[in-house]
Amino acid sequence: MINFRNVTLSTKLALGFTLASSLLLSSITATQASIPTTKVYSTGDAIDKPMIMSRFIEMSSARSVPDVSFTDTQGDEISLKQFKGKVVMVNLWATWCAPCIKEIPQMEQIRQANLNNNLVVVPISIDEEPELVKPFLIKHGLADYQTWLDPNKQIDQVMPADVVPATYFFDGSGNLIGFLRGYLDWGDKEVQPYLEKLTAKYAGK
Repeated sequence: MINFRNVTLSTKLALGFTLASSLLLSSITATQASIPTTKVYSTGDAIDKPMIMSRFIEMSSARSVPDVSFTDTQGDEISLKQFKGKVVMVNLWATWCAPCIKEIPQMEQIRQANLNNNLVVVPISIDEEPELVKPFLIKHGLADYQTWLDPNKQIDQVMPADVVPATYFFDGSGNLIGFLRGYLDWGDKEVQPYLEKLTAKYAGK
């Protein structure tokens, strides 16, 4: 488990940067930054949301996404499809995004809280130079953070990456079922109960 007390002062100072620096990626066009359109099934009645989750969009129809490959920081190939039967919570982040770094301990806390549940947390870095991600994490006391990388720039086939941080949810068959774009205090006490309801509804889909 990561000891966030070891996060360096430079990381803490970075959190003071304006949110505007994290919002738009100039290299991604409006066409690329779109939600998949192929509907798989109706998701039925939406789960009641606590106030903290008011910006979360639970989609009325689950959407299928291509099965693309990413890599971990060791260079091994991995895919979202390997988590069949589990809800996958994908958190898009980047080393240059201060709000993203602020979400890292929150994502780790959610991962730890759900080790025995059918919910997995998958951070994916969208850095243009993925080889710099591991050194960045080590430098800032986050060496154990289990992030994925996108060296082949395939993320936009699965979900829009024009805004970070952004968090997307996939059902037990890998279909996109919801998202929240922008920073959120994922450590709020109302978040975990909502995630448990989302897991109960979608892990078996």
